[in-house]
Formats: sequence, C-alpha cells, structure tokens
Amino acid sequence: MRRLFLLAATLLVMCDAANAQSSQPYAGLEQRPIKALSHQQIDDLQAGRGMGLALAAELNGYPGPSHVLELGDRLDLTPDQRIRVQGLFEAMKQETVPLGNKLVEQERELDRLFSAGVVTSESLKASIAAISETQAQLRESHLKYHLTTAALLDQSQLQQYAELRGYQRPDSSKGHKHHH
Repeated sequence: MRRLFLLAATLLVMCDAANAQSSQPYAGLEQRPIKALSHQQIDDLQAGRGMGLALAAELNGYPGPSHVLELGDRLDLTPDQRIRVQGLFEAMKQETVPLGNKLVEQERELDRLFSAGVVTSESLKASIAAISETQAQLRESHLKYHLTTAALLDQSQLQQYAELRGYQRPDSSKGHKHHH
C-alpha cells in the first residue's frame, strides 16, 4: 500500500512539473538582451551563417558555398572550382554579415520599443516592415549563392554532395537538372 501511495505521489509531482513547464514555455527568455533572438541566433546572424534560410535550395540539390568548401576534397573540386566557390563564399559573407548585423539591431530596437513602453501602432508597423525587408534581403542573399554555387558543379558532384550530406536521392522521374 505504501508503494502505491509513493508511486501516486511521484506521478502527481511529475504531472505538476510537466504542467508548470508547459504553461511557462518562455520562462527565462525575459533575461535575453533581445527577447526575440537567442544568443546563438545573434551569433549566427552576425557571422553570416545561413540558419536554415536557404533550405529550399539546399534540400533541392543546390548546395551552398560553405558546405561545398567543407567537402571540397571529397567532391573532387578542380582548382578552378575551389577558387570560384571560395570567391562566392567570401562575397556571400560580405553581403550577409552586414544584413545580419542590421537585423540584430532592428530586433534590438523593436525590443527597446516594447521594454520602454513607447511602442505605438505606427512604430510597430514601421519596425516590422523594416525587419521583414531585411529578413527578405538576407534570405535572398543566401539563396542566390546556393544557385550560383550549384552552377559551378557537375551532376556527379551534385549527386556526391547530396549523398555526403545524407539527403535522400530525389525522384529521378521529375527530370531535375541544373542549368550550368
């Protein structure tokens, strides 16, 4: 009987803890400097990392320059391909780092408007419009470098890339071909 009581009490405590967690999913996030962004997201934006912005390209056979460089030896990149992909990577960084920094600052300003209690319908609308524009520019930048990188690789390299990244082979009946 005592065991049954302990089991019931343990289950009750566990259920209460689970309920408390589910009703407080944002607990602790109020301590973040920019409430809408984690430290990792801020670091990724400021370093020009993709953060999944180019998944539409990546998962449909258009690799990005960063991963192609990482896998360069295994893809048997020619010296010319390596130089050109490195150039794309550097150009992408030059474009995406400032955009990432801009987005972080825009999110910081939105956070400030709310934390200072000075947000209005107009300032909210303007802030969100600016953030959305920067997000769109950032995503377009990452995607276009995937497009350009894919054009530098041949079909066997693209296939090898997908295999190395662990992607399922696309349905060949779709006739998917990159235009070089």
